[in-house]
Parts: sequence; C-alpha cells; structure tokens
Amino acid sequence: MNFVKNILAVGALCAAAASPTFAQDAATPEGTWQDKWGTTFTFSMCGDGTQLCGVLNDIQGDSRTEENLAFVDQQVVQGNQVAPNEWKGNIALNGGNAEATVELVDPDTISITGCRGIFCSSIEYERVS
Repeated sequence: MNFVKNILAVGALCAAAASPTFAQDAATPEGTWQDKWGTTFTFSMCGDGTQLCGVLNDIQGDSRTEENLAFVDQQVVQGNQVAPNEWKGNIALNGGNAEATVELVDPDTISITGCRGIFCSSIEYERVS
C-alpha cells in the first residue's frame, strides 16, 4: 500500500513540475518607469494577470519624433510571461512593431529590448512610482 501512495505522490509532483506557472517574488513591474532621457512608461498586469501591458506616457530625447509622439498615452507594449520577471511580446516604435522582451532586473530597474530582425536595442528604466 505504501508503494502505491509513493507512486501517486511522485506522479503528483511530476504533474506540478510540468505546469507552466511562474513564481513571483515581491518585486513587481507594475508602476511608472523612466529612462535617462525622460521617456516614461506605465506597466500593469493585464489579460489573465500574467501578461504585461505598457502605456507610453511621454517620450523624450532623440526618439521624440512626430511619428513617435502619436504613440503617447497609448498601450505600446504587450507581452506574455515566459519566466519569472520576464515577458516577451511586441512593442510599437518608430512607426512599426518590433519583438520585445521586458525584464524586471531588480525591484527598481526594468529593461526593454526591442528587436527587428537581427537588430536589437535595450534601454533600462528606473522606477519613479
């Protein structure tokens, strides 16, 4: 009888390990983030609660073009969680879309990497609220 209980326990552990759930630590990507030029995003959890959505609040620096200003106050980032503190999806920028990875580096730093083909660019943002 103990043999059957052990088999059932091992089966339950294997099933739990196969589930694509991600543990969240106390840090959260939700909030407002600013890069060194003054561009700001507000991120929130969306969809089923594991997706990440980002609204462009303001854009500064060389990226402050008429084309990019059209995206201010719009949701421009959406990603699905692929690992703890990491989301992959899309970002609207420079008149088009790019693949995006958003990573919560630490509680006060988030990194956004946008890629078009083999060309990628990353920018770090610091938490402002």
